[in-house]
Amino acid sequence: MPEKTVREMSAAQRKHYSLEAKTFRATLLGCILLGIVMLIVGLGLYSYSLTMQYVNHAFYISQYASMSATYGADPLAFAQEVMEKYKSLNAEKRMKTGTAEYRAEFSEFESAKNYTVLINMLSNYTRSEDVSDVYLAMYDEENSAMVYIVDPDEEDRLLPGEWEPVNEKGMHKFLDWNGEGMLYDIEHIDKYGWICTAGTPLRNDKGKICAFLLVDVTIDNVLTGIRTYTLQVTVAMLLIIMIISFLMIRHMKKTLVEPIDEIANAAQEYAKERSAGVKDTNCFASLDIHTGDEVENLSLVMADMEMSLSEYEENLTKITAEKERITTELNLATRIQADMLPNVYPAFPDRSEFDIYATMDPAKEVGGDFYDFFLIDSNHLCMVIADVSGKGIPAALFMMATKIILANNAMMGKSPAQILSDTNAAICSNNREEMFVTVWLGILEISTGKLTAANAGHEYPALKNPGGAFELLKDTHGFVIGGMDGIKYKQYELMLEPGSKIFLYTDGVPEATDAQGNMFEKERMLSALNKDTNAAPEQILKNVHTAIDEFVKSAEQFDDLTMLCMEYKKIEE
Repeated sequence: MPEKTVREMSAAQRKHYSLEAKTFRATLLGCILLGIVMLIVGLGLYSYSLTMQYVNHAFYISQYASMSATYGADPLAFAQEVMEKYKSLNAEKRMKTGTAEYRAEFSEFESAKNYTVLINMLSNYTRSEDVSDVYLAMYDEENSAMVYIVDPDEEDRLLPGEWEPVNEKGMHKFLDWNGEGMLYDIEHIDKYGWICTAGTPLRNDKGKICAFLLVDVTIDNVLTGIRTYTLQVTVAMLLIIMIISFLMIRHMKKTLVEPIDEIANAAQEYAKERSAGVKDTNCFASLDIHTGDEVENLSLVMADMEMSLSEYEENLTKITAEKERITTELNLATRIQADMLPNVYPAFPDRSEFDIYATMDPAKEVGGDFYDFFLIDSNHLCMVIADVSGKGIPAALFMMATKIILANNAMMGKSPAQILSDTNAAICSNNREEMFVTVWLGILEISTGKLTAANAGHEYPALKNPGGAFELLKDTHGFVIGGMDGIKYKQYELMLEPGSKIFLYTDGVPEATDAQGNMFEKERMLSALNKDTNAAPEQILKNVHTAIDEFVKSAEQFDDLTMLCMEYKKIEE
């Protein structure tokens, strides 16, 4: 792929990477690959056919020659005499094959009448049938040798009794032949090269093989035929490739390249006219492309796009303005929500009996979680943490209403249970959207450390007593606020000693999720809380937030994270 864009390329580079050039190269490459495959397949079929032709020719010559030898002479008797003499020699003498001394052992056979008749007969077959050699031989299975009986080869004649080592696999192929099909073997011999040997066994009256009438055909003829065939096919293939490539490229240029160039030029003209401020353009509509395929469809789609783009741009301008307005309002809503929650610390700089700190990180621009803390009177501190069902603006509106109702009821001096009951009644009276909120509310009597609390379906708080660690306080749960009218809530009491701390949170803390879908869970939350139990509430919340960030890493935040921590200190006299 080119590193430059089309606009950065020179004219030569554009031509090299053009669709026309790519079409030419792809067509040419496809034709060449197809031609190579066809050549390989053709060579394989041709080679097999030619080889089998030579095999068939050699096999039938061996059959004709064997019949001629049987009727014109007595090859079986002659072969048996030679093999008897051969087997009478010891291994040391056999190893002298080809020497004058070895030939002297078999000299009597050269003057035999059968030998003279057979050698003349086989010579005639060799000369007239265009084969390498027609000869009579027998295999010595014990020594993997071929013992020549009659060999008419004028250039390299082997006399009766002389032998050559043979391939054991090929030898057994001949000795174990069952008479079906053609008997042949093709192998490479260092002395002769690639040779195809076909043969017909000669059997005595008992059916025992006494000799083979063998015919050798050199595969050089096959290789020569293959080379000739390859040259002819290659030339023909190149000519066909050139013709096909020319016709295909011409067709592709007319039906693909030129129409695409027209569309590209129309697009450039369209861009110029739009830059010049022309609204009603006619660049694509004026195209005259009739290819009857996807290219024509593209030109029609571009023309439709051109006609509707002006209207689209007008709508886009309105949508952009509306989106900017909504973004501005959301930002304002975020600031308003943040200002509604206590966010100035220290919250009560003139009160040393306790220390309190809270945070809220919404998953969206605005959230449904909230916390609150305020003095009902000089001796009572009210603490609230809540989680509204859902997220976003609806949850934020519901949260604001709930927060106000809770605060108003608390300022009337009611108990936590009564505050939750009255708040539930007020919300259920007009809750057509059927939203609900979980709430934990507690009132601390500062002078004594007595904490009275009620839980409306919210998470268990975590409590730390002096010298101890944070543990979950499994308090009594009531039904969620807004879920059902007429619910009565129960409250409970805790005696906080100086140094006690309580940690409140929403489900966004234990349910914070990493990229693999694993949750942070309460066990990790407690570990983070107990990392430094002597730390101030602000630092405790930072420890938990850091642990959550390290766990979720880059995963998206799906729920609001809201936490509150209060430490009860030594009561001042």
